[in-house]
Order: sequence, then C-alpha cells, then structure tokens
Amino acid sequence: MPDPLFIERTKQKAKAAGLDWRSLRTRTLLHLPRVAAADGALSWEEVDTELDRRADELHADETRVRGLIPTDGFAEAKNLVFVENYGPSEANDIFANLHYLKNARKDSKNFALLDPVHGRPVSVCSISPLQWKPVAKQLLRRFGILPENVWDVSRMYSFGVAPRNATSFLLAKVRRAMSTDEPTAKLLTTAVDPNVGFNGISYKGANWKEWMRISPRPYLYLDGNYVSPRQLRERFGTANLAQIAVEFGIEVTPSAVRLQPSSIFCCRIDGATEAVTEELVPLRR
Repeated sequence: MPDPLFIERTKQKAKAAGLDWRSLRTRTLLHLPRVAAADGALSWEEVDTELDRRADELHADETRVRGLIPTDGFAEAKNLVFVENYGPSEANDIFANLHYLKNARKDSKNFALLDPVHGRPVSVCSISPLQWKPVAKQLLRRFGILPENVWDVSRMYSFGVAPRNATSFLLAKVRRAMSTDEPTAKLLTTAVDPNVGFNGISYKGANWKEWMRISPRPYLYLDGNYVSPRQLRERFGTANLAQIAVEFGIEVTPSAVRLQPSSIFCCRIDGATEAVTEELVPLRR
C-alpha cells in the first residue's frame, strides 16, 4: 500500500487544487512506475512532479464533465437512486475522463447510484462479458463455470461525495439486477490492482471473495501517459511494442519496476460465494 507520507502529500495537493485526493492518488500511482528505477526507487521531487502533473490533468478532465459531477453529500447509499441501463453517453464521459484508465468498454451494461435531487451520478459501475482468458480458464478448470456465464466489473467510479458504503451498495444492486435480467449469468468477477492503491475492501463488503491472483505485466506508457494493451490494439491493430515501433515509428515504454499481482474477486449471482482457503499462486498471463 502507498506510503503514509505519500498519502499526506497527495491530500495536501488535492486540497490546494480542489480535487478528490483518492482520484489524484490513483492516477499518480499509475504513473509513478514510469519514472521509478527497477528497484522502485523514487525521489520526492519526482513524486511531487507527478502529483502536480496529474492534478493538472484531473482538473482539466473534471472541467470537461462538470455538469455530471455531484456536489451534494449523502450520509448513506440507501438515500441514492439505483438506475439500471444508465445512459451510455454519460457513463462513457465519466470513464473516459475520470476513471484512471481513461476509457470505457464498448460492450458494457452500465449501472449507477444517482443523487435524488439533481439526478447526477454518485457511483457508476460498468460490467462486460469476461474476456480475460487466464481467468476464464481457471474458472472453468477450478469451479466448472463456463466463460459465457461470467460477467466482469470492468469499470467502477465513485465521486468524492459518495458515502463510504456506496460501492458495496451498488455492487449488491447490480448482482440482484443481473439475477433477474441475465438468466444465463452465473458469476461476477473483477480485478483489484494493489499497485494503484486498491485493496478490495468494497468488494469484501458486498460479500465477494478473492478466488485467484494473476501475475503482473509492466505498465505501458505512450507520450508519457498510461496506455492499456486494449487501447494499443484499438489504435494500432496490435499490442506488440516492437511491431508498433517498426510500423508506426512510435515508442511505447514499459515500466521497469516489479509490480504486485492483481487479485481476482468473484461473486456468485445466485447463492453464497464460497471462500478459497488454499494459497493463491498467481496465474501466468
């Protein structure tokens, strides 16, 4: 987990800029591996430079979707309005601008908790058919669950005014909705990346269980910004870095520091989700 001093510096930067410190933390942690040495060494000057850069980026991104950002605070998630089939345009704007990965899956179902006064989104969730082959193979081999019966929580975003239990509350609502709307759906999955400060506590609060871990790959950066393999394939038709360099003359830089494995949390749509008690050895990609 991030160093307490880093958290304090992040909170100070976010407060000075009028930003949510959690969003600034996640974005900065995503980009620190770009400048970190192979042993993870970083100077505080490098950290502060990246914090300033991501604060400017986040401020610009928020400006583009200002009309969607809620301002009212709510003590409990039950005071919010659950919406199925949340508008794809609004969801895309939120994920493309505010989610740390900066893009949305095109084949997704979107759900949201809205404030009851202005109808602005407080927490938004996007789920998509599972596409991660190592996870799909393990689910079939270990649990007998067919890939076509699995949906993945591919994007989740909660604004700074969201109640502490908003994500868990939304996940529970999504599970019930899928039980009714998708009779072939048997399981929900998601990846929790500790390298950007996530620990899965909201999923645990919704009774999800950690079923597996998956080995990390280096983060990739294009023009100093994070880019996912999916985004590379969409733009260049391939995620092969050498091929992109040869065919397009563009360098995509991988991080050098060793990253931690991601956790794969799962939730059965009908019935209780059992715990996995044996040691979780990270799957190879």
